[in-house]
Amino acid sequence: MGSDAAAILAGLDPEQREIAESLRGPVVVLAGAGTGKTRAITHRIAHGVLSGVYAPERVLALTFTRKAAGELQGRLRALGAEGVRAQTFHGAALAQLNHFWPQLVGGEAPKMLPGKVSALSQVVEGLGLRLSGEALRDTASEIEWRKTSMLGIDAYAARVDSRPLPLGLSAEQLVEVHRGYAALLEERRQIDFEDVLVLLTGMLESEPRAALQVRERYRFFTVDEFQDVSPLQHALLRVWLGGRDDVCVVGDASQTIYSFAGASSSYLLRFGAEYPHARQIRLERNYRSVEPVVRLANRLMRDRPGALTLHATREGAVPEDLAPSFQWFAREQDEAEAVAGSVAAAMLAGTPASEIAILYRTNAQSARFEEALTRRGIGTRVHGAQRFFERADVRKAVMLIRGEAKVADSRPLFQIVSDALRASGWTAKAPEGPAERERWEALGALLSLVDEMPPGTGIREFSEELLARQRSQHEPTLEAVTLSAIHAAKGLEWSLVHVVGLSEGILPIAHADDEESIEEERRLCYVAFTRARDVLRLSGVEGGARSPRRPSRFVSEAGLLP
Repeated sequence: MGSDAAAILAGLDPEQREIAESLRGPVVVLAGAGTGKTRAITHRIAHGVLSGVYAPERVLALTFTRKAAGELQGRLRALGAEGVRAQTFHGAALAQLNHFWPQLVGGEAPKMLPGKVSALSQVVEGLGLRLSGEALRDTASEIEWRKTSMLGIDAYAARVDSRPLPLGLSAEQLVEVHRGYAALLEERRQIDFEDVLVLLTGMLESEPRAALQVRERYRFFTVDEFQDVSPLQHALLRVWLGGRDDVCVVGDASQTIYSFAGASSSYLLRFGAEYPHARQIRLERNYRSVEPVVRLANRLMRDRPGALTLHATREGAVPEDLAPSFQWFAREQDEAEAVAGSVAAAMLAGTPASEIAILYRTNAQSARFEEALTRRGIGTRVHGAQRFFERADVRKAVMLIRGEAKVADSRPLFQIVSDALRASGWTAKAPEGPAERERWEALGALLSLVDEMPPGTGIREFSEELLARQRSQHEPTLEAVTLSAIHAAKGLEWSLVHVVGLSEGILPIAHADDEESIEEERRLCYVAFTRARDVLRLSGVEGGARSPRRPSRFVSEAGLLP
């Protein structure tokens, strides 16, 4: 083993090292929250490349969001694994579809539909129906579920009675909308997001030459968040592998929170049955959270199928006033004011705004917390809103920095970047107004990236790093309190986390009316709890006299209520 390859293994715990050294054959990693699974799989790939087992261009690392793919790509670059591709399932599939379509079908591949809702609105109108925007979005989600579950319309029609119906549609009308949507796409010669996977899977199954080219290109596969794969994604992965078994999958059944979109943890839990000689490695050492948070999470998932038992590794007792707690409020506004006061006190005690998050079940809950924080002069960032690199002010600043990279310049990198930002209107002193403050923080985040670069980095290398981050949506950290739906917070972590709205009918949500959907809500709550590193605060609201609520069952099951 070369010195670089050996150095890659340094600092890994025994289980992480076992993963990094298991370079061939099927490997399944059952990785609990905060156990360093991304570190383990990136070091595994880098170890394979640096030891000569993997040719980097033959490795494909797959995940579910462009942001996660960008972070994987960045970590692999830093570890010396240049040339390895980290992509989403859809990104990899779209590139292959566009490559093979002219050869096998002729002409350009069909254009991607920008979004389903406007097309569905046209279909619904053509059927003489009227639906609200929410019902149209629910119908779009149902089409996505059908396709990711690999059901044709006739097969779906046989099961539609067991599916949730969008408001205003009967089962028969819903099937007709599916048929009308399919006909409209065919008429327009367009495809949607799910069709990319459907078409590529069919193409590779029916065209051996194309399948051979893909299998020649990619020999070693890593799939992150494997608990979230759908039947369609699993089918495409099997086609990519083509009977080979050099695949490493990583996941946590307790973090399966996309069942409504077709995800199934069964592929993770049954991986050993699919590959009987697979090596299974469990990551249960939690490096993220203090012991009381870990204990709370374990209680919530005790005896659930596939649940791991986390073991806290952080030492030191947690003061009683910082232990996880639950507060119950009479009104929503009372909860918002109390949470904002807690955030303000934490910031006064030295916790950076970027290390604080408020997590909720639905996006509609965010406004009152944003308002309460804004009244205290605390900046907020709604996670999942406008992407950082799509902001007009950020785009302008990146353009100026890239312009600076085209000329020789002996000034230090920090000065070059700060001068470019000043030309975009940035100042060293923070402005007063919330909108100006948000813009100032966004431009300042670009400057903070200079500190993350290796010593000696020049403006050209920094410019290329910005371009790579822009392409992959790998965003810098903004100094603002994060407001986020729990679904969007998966994979993230903060020092202080407030999980709000822990009331029956909110979390678990009102329409979770059977055991399966309640378990999905439980896993969502588990994801929320395990985002906290140091302090976890929980709260709920009784609501009005006409529809009073009780505290969420998950609070008592976690041990915070008698």
